[in-house]
Order: sequence, then structure tokens, then C-alpha cells
Amino acid sequence: MQNLSTNPSGPENEHIVDNKELNIWEALIPVFLLMMMLAYNIFYAEGEWLGEYSNQFILLMAGFIAAVVGLFNKTSLKTMWLEVLENLRSVLVPIMILFLVGALAGTWLVSGIIPAMVYYGLQVLNPAIFLPASVIIAAIISVATGSSWTTSATVGIALVGIGSALGIAPGMIAGAVISGAYFGDKMSPLSDTTNLAPAMAGTDLFTHIKYMTYTTVPTILITLGVFAVISFNVETTGSADVSSLLITIKETFNITPYLFIVPAVVILMILFKTKPLIALGTGVGLAGVFALFFQTEVLKTLSDSNVTAIFNAIFSDTSITTENEKLNDLFSAGGMKGMLWTIYLICSAMVFGGIMDGIGALARVTKALLSVASSVFGLFASTVISCLGLNAIASDQYLAIVIPGKMFKKAFQDKGLAPENLSRTLEDSGTVTSVLIPWNTCGAYQSSVLGVGVGEYFIYAIFNWLSPFMTLFFAAVHLKIRQLKTTAQNL
Repeated sequence: MQNLSTNPSGPENEHIVDNKELNIWEALIPVFLLMMMLAYNIFYAEGEWLGEYSNQFILLMAGFIAAVVGLFNKTSLKTMWLEVLENLRSVLVPIMILFLVGALAGTWLVSGIIPAMVYYGLQVLNPAIFLPASVIIAAIISVATGSSWTTSATVGIALVGIGSALGIAPGMIAGAVISGAYFGDKMSPLSDTTNLAPAMAGTDLFTHIKYMTYTTVPTILITLGVFAVISFNVETTGSADVSSLLITIKETFNITPYLFIVPAVVILMILFKTKPLIALGTGVGLAGVFALFFQTEVLKTLSDSNVTAIFNAIFSDTSITTENEKLNDLFSAGGMKGMLWTIYLICSAMVFGGIMDGIGALARVTKALLSVASSVFGLFASTVISCLGLNAIASDQYLAIVIPGKMFKKAFQDKGLAPENLSRTLEDSGTVTSVLIPWNTCGAYQSSVLGVGVGEYFIYAIFNWLSPFMTLFFAAVHLKIRQLKTTAQNL
């Protein structure tokens, strides 16, 4: 897969500024203050200290603090500014992909592709295999939508209700739903975290997804196996009735297997190593055409003009109202507009990271970390611990990806490790574990939506807590640890 970096020399050749005037404690000042501001925002301001974009503003404030530290240690503003520009250039293509991801989500909704996936997915329910089936259903829908939150808030709620009626413990059901939802979120090209991790590490989206399969597939297979064993030992009563959901979907959309032609084409293009921008753009265009052919009634409810409805789905908010409230959240998308929050976060992180790099702080912190974790396994372990710690301290999965991603990027390169090693580790330990912490935004959201406490579903969210161990196991036995081509011969 072609690297998406806009830096012609490649990420392995990027330099890191080493400022001998800066000691480790000065280098950590912006990090400590960043953590303090994030903690204040989460615990005292309920995430609204500086409005909707609090995390972005906090990153920029931390960047300003880092700049002041740099000025006191003989770093010029020009040096800092050049590093910021270099960082921003490196994420231009990932940002373009994020915009296309938003457009894809909107067009796949109005064309009926996502509703069709939900429709056929719900029909595989069977009381005898309810828990593993719940994992699979949640995974399918989360892959289709790119959102674990939406999956839990819609089908997840329905599955908890259905499973509870069958006499299955809510914690088991919630754990199954969350395991499947975060598997799908992690592997979907529509997911913001799946785009964020490779952007931070310096690889491209589809290389990242392909490389994640090495650890993610064994983890989800173990998860399915455990839930299958649990199902054999749980007595169920009644039947799994999802007829009302199926009827509503069928009445709202024109459901047909032909709709799967679009995702099949996109998948084939990816397998044949088509550039991501072209593959995703094709998916958007084909979905728009299919919407005109198959969903004319849906388009009429959205706008007087079918073309306008499609353009709104690409660029702005789209919401399709049904008679079933459980489906209304699922049948909404933000288009390109919905990606702005994540894009702003990426840009803010690049400013903070660029200044930290420019003043030599990243070099100083990296050296300190490497002095403790000198081996390859130690580097992976340090990354995992950092992601887990930030999920607990910063209470935000995005920051648990952004900050370790930027801080460890150079260290992985120095060890001759390809950037997909880092991006995979960020997801294995940052994305999926956020839901296991009650005060993290993900843990609070999931427990509130599903009506099941984190303590109840923690042990059953098998995929989530097993993922970090799986990535550490691969690192320990040096399995599928890809090296940089330019340095592989020297290692």
C-alpha cells in the first residue's frame, strides 16, 4: 500500500530537534500542564470548560506554554513554526480521507446500504447463540457505520432488551455488544479513531487496517469462542423478536441485496491496492447513484430535489425519521461537517506536537522513555501503558491516541519499526480500553446508553481488555513486527 505521507522524503527521514539547553523536567512542563487542564475540564467543567472544542483549545494552550518554554531555552519562533507546518503538511491527506469518510457515511445512509446491513444483520439472531450473534451483529453494524456509540445506542439497546427478556444477564449482553461494536469501530475505514491512529503514527489508513487484522482477528475469535461457551451454559426463555425493527426498516427503505454492490466494489478496490482517496471517492459516487435508483422516496422526504438531498448527505447533516425511535439515531449522519471536530483535534494536536518537537521536548522525553524501555518489547509496553494512563487521566480516547502517537512516533522510527506498529498499538490499547474506565467519556456513555454499569460489563467486554495483552504478546514473541525497509537490513 502506498504511503499517504505528503513528505516526499518519507516519515523515516523526518528529523527530530535535539535541544541540549532543555532538561527533562522543562520538557515535561507542557505535558503536566496539559494533563492538569484536561483533568480540570473533565472533572470540574464536565467537558465544557472552553465550549464544544475544549480539548482542541487546551492542546493549543499547551502548545503556547511549550513555545514559552522553548523561548527560555534558546529556540527560535521560526524553528517552532517550521515544525508546526511540517506536522500540518503530514496530515493533509488523512484530513482529506476524513472528509470522504463523512461523505461516505451520509451517502451510504441515504442509499440504503447501512439500513440493509442492519436489516440482514438482525435476522441472524437465534436464542441458542444469542451472545455470539450479538457480537457479530454489533460488529457488522459498527463496521458499516464506523461508530461504536451509534451501534450501542440503537441495536445495542435493542439487544440488551431482547436478551434480558430471554433471561440473560445484562452485563453479559452489554459486554457482547461492546466487544462487537469496538471491533467494528476499530476496523472500519469510516471510524474517526481508525483514521486518527495512522495519521498520528505516519502511515496510511488501509495499511493500518490490514496490519491491525493480525492482532484483532485472533482477539475477536477468542471473544466469540468464550461467548459461545457461555451461551451453552445459559438457559434462555422466550424468543428474540426483532420484527418491529425489521418492519420499520423495510417500510422506510427499499431493501435489496443489490445495495451490497457498492461496499463490495470499495472492498475490491482496496484489495487491489487502489489509492484510498480514489476507493472512498468511488464509494461516495456509487452510493449517490444507487440512492437515485433505489431510494427515491427517501430522498423526497429529505429535499424537494433528489440531487440536493444527496449533496446534503455528502456535505452536511442528514436525518431520516422513522416510527421506531431506536432507529432514528442510527439513521442519521453528519457528512463532511460531522468530521470537523476530529479534524480540528488533529490540527490542534499537530500544533502542540510541532512546537514540542521544535523546542526539543519530544527528543528529551523520548530519550528518557527509551532509557527505561530500551528493548522493542519495552517500547511497545511503554506505549500501551501511556495509552491506558491517558484514558484514565484525560478521560478521552482521542487524546489517548493523539498524545502517545506523537510522543512515540520518533522512538519507533529510531528502532527501525514501521509506523503501522505504532498505529496498531494505539488502537489496541487506546481506542478499545476507553470503554472500560467509568469516568472516561466512552465508559460513561456506554453505561448510560445501555443501562448497564461498567463494573457489570467489564469482565464480559472480552475483546476490549484482551486487545492490549494481544498486542504485547505479539511484541514479546516478535510476531508480525514490521521493520522499516530502509533499516531492516541493519537490524
